Amino acid sequence: MKVLFVTGFGPIVRDHAASRKLYLETLGLPLKPHATNPYYYHSSQIEGVKEFSLWSLADAAESCFGVREWPNHLPTPQAWLEFDVEDIVAATTELESQGYRLLTALRQEPWGQTVTRFLSPEGILVAVTLSPWLRKPAT
Repeated sequence: MKVLFVTGFGPIVRDHAASRKLYLETLGLPLKPHATNPYYYHSSQIEGVKEFSLWSLADAAESCFGVREWPNHLPTPQAWLEFDVEDIVAATTELESQGYRLLTALRQEPWGQTVTRFLSPEGILVAVTLSPWLRKPAT
């Protein structure tokens, strides 16, 4: 598998007000609410990361399981981390062959991203992705 870049990172949020206070007010990050989700604050304007966002646990659960509650039988993630990869199909196959339990495999998100998600040994919600809008055009 060839990782091209870190697609994004951010905390999984349970207390929206406390997280907004820390990241927007205290740290002054240029996060904006998403047009259709007032709990999803994001930015692609922070150096060193393609995307930083406050992602609610309910939204993470919906992305992985199609429901808004994280299952009790799985560790509750504290953060998310995504890696854009050269070949999403090969990366997904490699993860499966190495025994990782995939929560989603090659899921097409409404915003145009293809994503395979799993939990890391530390309990981070990790994904390998294909995020076309974040890739530099071929020269």
